[in-house]
Amino acid sequence: MLEIKDRRILDELQRNGRLTMQELGERVGMSSSACWRRVKSLEETGIVDRYAVIVNARKAGFGLSSVVHVSLARHEQENVDRFIREVRRHPEILECFATSGEADFHLRVVVEDIDAYNTFLDEFIFKLPGVSQVRSNIVLKEIKADTALPFRL
Repeated sequence: MLEIKDRRILDELQRNGRLTMQELGERVGMSSSACWRRVKSLEETGIVDRYAVIVNARKAGFGLSSVVHVSLARHEQENVDRFIREVRRHPEILECFATSGEADFHLRVVVEDIDAYNTFLDEFIFKLPGVSQVRSNIVLKEIKADTALPFRL
């Protein structure tokens, strides 16, 4: 379990990863040097995985988002491994989850428009060996899209 100071640091960094150590230290009640040591430790242990910028997809020209449910016909390891390998190569797939339930995989896909989505399906998903069923749910409205973990402080 993380110490309260570490949770505070992570909570603040999730809101604004560009804070200086001085600003971060002031917000969590620590000196900047102590804060720097804790952040460095969080990075080294892999708790802080990476730093990123959150881009507004629509404003950046990505007007279509879809949740894609993919089922495999046979769960032969070769087909599963190839599916995972190919998914990792496609930047329009922002997230992929192997799940229980009706579908084997759930993808979150973001593309420019419906034509780009049809191309994605026709030239990639439908050509993968072992894929037996693909269901798409086009996102009509984004209700909540957060990236911050809910640290209890």
